[in-house]
Amino acid sequence: MRSLNKVLLIGNLTRDPEITDTEGGVKKGWFTIATNRNWTSRNGEKKEHTDFHNIVVWRKLAELCSAHLKKGSAVLIEGALKNNQFTGRDGEAKKNTEVHAEEVNFITYRRNRDEDQINLVTVEEEV
Repeated sequence: MRSLNKVLLIGNLTRDPEITDTEGGVKKGWFTIATNRNWTSRNGEKKEHTDFHNIVVWRKLAELCSAHLKKGSAVLIEGALKNNQFTGRDGEAKKNTEVHAEEVNFITYRRNRDEDQINLVTVEEEV
């Protein structure tokens, strides 16, 4: 049986990207994006919930994200989920989930008199 681990997210960076070199000399970058969900409850009350997603980027994609993105930037992320288990500083077992991005689209919005325009700049990880 085949399986699929694919995630698509559109959101805004909550802070500037960070980048470092691994022990093997590979560039690794990370940042967090926020996504919002809006709905109306049964009694007509407007509701909103924000989720935060940890994004990991590698190699040239990490460099490009670090150079071109900043807090507030809008992005479309395509990648895969990765669940991690580790021991925290307090000695307790911890878990977190990351999205390892394979493609990052930089989103820019432009307004003119006639219509709104959305531009995407696609950057893919070289495998």
